[in-house]
Amino acid sequence: MKHTLLSAAFATMLAVPALANDYMIMAPAAPGGGWDGTARAMQEVMQAEGISASVQVQNVPGAGGTVGLAQFASSTSGDASQLIVGGYVMVGAILTNESPVSLADVTPIARLTGEAVGIAVPAASPLQTIGDLVEMLKADPGSVSWAGGSAGGVDHITVGLLAKAAGVDPTKINYVAFSGGGEALAAILGNQVTVGISGVGEFLPQVEAGTMRMLAVSTAEKWPGTDAPTLMESGYDVNVQNWRMVAAAPGLSDEQKATVAADIDKLVNSAGWKAMLETKGWANTYLAGADFDAQLAKEIESTTAVLKDIGLVK
Repeated sequence: MKHTLLSAAFATMLAVPALANDYMIMAPAAPGGGWDGTARAMQEVMQAEGISASVQVQNVPGAGGTVGLAQFASSTSGDASQLIVGGYVMVGAILTNESPVSLADVTPIARLTGEAVGIAVPAASPLQTIGDLVEMLKADPGSVSWAGGSAGGVDHITVGLLAKAAGVDPTKINYVAFSGGGEALAAILGNQVTVGISGVGEFLPQVEAGTMRMLAVSTAEKWPGTDAPTLMESGYDVNVQNWRMVAAAPGLSDEQKATVAADIDKLVNSAGWKAMLETKGWANTYLAGADFDAQLAKEIESTTAVLKDIGLVK
């Protein structure tokens, strides 16, 4: 009888699904930008898909994500419930800010998304084409003020590469860094700057509403959702795609890391995430495990070379 009861109890335990992890996702930027959007998209889908019963988002802006990264690395060791989003911008900011904390101080899990960088102006701007903008840049680099993300990030790098491709000294560009997409967008629409540069998805709502005009995108091929020309087809040899990733806390056991990685794998393969990518205009560039570790090392090496080339890192 005892054996029967124990067997029945054991079978019942196996039939009950394991409780999903609760997560806190740090977006190391102000609300309104790409990292904030990524963290909140993860929050929405992980809860809707039953991957996690509770997901919270915390914003810690500053210095291209390095303020948040330092806080995350120093306060979350061994805690598998803690995640942080990052990506191309953070790689550049670590280098330009000479940050004492790097992605080696956390546990990279996966690359999640890719996105073209868009160059856009208010609808009332006299600049009608990317050619108009480049001519203005050539005449007086300092007269063109660019609103974008953190110094040394993908937006800044793209401006530098465009300047170089157009024969302009990239060290003379007038780049105004903002810690959040919302602040940058307000500056652009308020005519406080000449032009904005950011992820295409951050500009598309305004372009579709008729308040902004997309002059060009940074990828080799046209980007879904916009008919703006690419920089390459406009005659400028620039091909850049932003990418975003998720990392976990440092000091995790192999088992903890595997559990987090499994939850992220469930996320990116869910119907909800695929729908989210389409809504946001993000490409699925999912890469995990050893393949992602190797790719991340290459990205850090190539970003270092680009930043040196355009004068942002010595």
